[in-house]
Amino acid sequence: MDLGVNEFVDGLLSEGAHQKPSDNGHVADLQHKMRLPEWFDEEKYDNGRRFFWKYCFGFGQSMTLGLATVFAVHSVLKVLMGTRRSNSTYTSYNRYRSTMMHVMAWLQYELKPGTLSWRSLHAVRGRHVRAGKAAVAKGQGIVSQRDMALTMMGLVGFAVLKPDKFSIRQNKSGDWEGFVHFWRTVGYMLGVEDRYNICRKNIDETREVCRMIQERVFAPCLENVPEYYEHVARAMLEGQSILNAHIETSSSLFWIRYLADVPGYIYTEADRIAFQKKLRENQDGQSDDKGVDTAKLTYKSAIEGLPDLPPRFLHVKEFDTIETTPAYKQLNFVARYRLALNSIEMAFYNTELGRFILNLMYRWDNFIDYYFPFKAFLRFGIRKAYVNMFEEDPKDETKPRLNAEFTKPTTSDTWYGKLFSILW
Repeated sequence: MDLGVNEFVDGLLSEGAHQKPSDNGHVADLQHKMRLPEWFDEEKYDNGRRFFWKYCFGFGQSMTLGLATVFAVHSVLKVLMGTRRSNSTYTSYNRYRSTMMHVMAWLQYELKPGTLSWRSLHAVRGRHVRAGKAAVAKGQGIVSQRDMALTMMGLVGFAVLKPDKFSIRQNKSGDWEGFVHFWRTVGYMLGVEDRYNICRKNIDETREVCRMIQERVFAPCLENVPEYYEHVARAMLEGQSILNAHIETSSSLFWIRYLADVPGYIYTEADRIAFQKKLRENQDGQSDDKGVDTAKLTYKSAIEGLPDLPPRFLHVKEFDTIETTPAYKQLNFVARYRLALNSIEMAFYNTELGRFILNLMYRWDNFIDYYFPFKAFLRFGIRKAYVNMFEEDPKDETKPRLNAEFTKPTTSDTWYGKLFSILW
């Protein structure tokens, strides 16, 4: 019997889902497990692929931000750090370049035995099996069904919940249904059981599931991130920024929290007006001088592992302008510039000409990054710049830094430093 949305989400966030491995057995057993689900619809699957390429620039941006969001889930972060394959800029560059190469293979090729898409899914599932066994051996948990589902949420959630932020819109009936079917199939092929697959049978259920997960997991986890989140997320974003000029670390971390509805992260005037009104409604009749605890503005996290930090208070007067809001005020000139440029890009992408140009740029960048990643040549050398998605990612011994080290006040940039940061 099909589960309702509430029952499904409760089951996904349960301890049972957290304790259930994404795969049992050995890598050698996967050859017999890799088969298409009974509900697979090739036409829907291909429609989902076409819909992605129709808006590949927007979808690409949402996936990058979504992946960095998943690190706020403590169980995912713990296993990830234990692999020692993404704690530095170089290893993060290698790992997440490999990840995106796999995703591109799924989107470019048919899903049939022997195709690059099929072999890629087999390789990724094998990595999850090995990572899970290594985590168990080190006492760092497992790669669970819950973790896999929340990682899928990172890949699809922002696009499904807030497509307007990425200028994505359905052009014909069935576009979103195809997109959901594509990712539902990918999840199944990677070992996610149907009862834990966030991509449901239709877009309406999927969107509601994503909304509930964002409210109960991502927003509270990003409000109170686990230790080392800042290090790992920044390493990932800085690694990807070497190839993707649209990524700037501080503005991306701000935008992630904005998309996840973390209290106090606003960017538009409409956001400011709505949030200031919400603060007044939660003052319980007290004066504007009394702050509102952000715990009143978001759900308690439905999953474990978050630190016990002092409450964070927001004041009505801080939201008289965008520039005086605490989160935006902390951003430096370059981060603010990048946020403004992102808004301009997405407005341009909302036009036929803009979509054509930025999609073409996205495809061209992927082509260059695959065959001639010249920007990575300059940073890592020619040999290290090339990534083979079928090889294990390199390890490093970089010691992660505490979150507090990234919240220290920074000195003001010089005018020539600002100019250089914009141009380079």
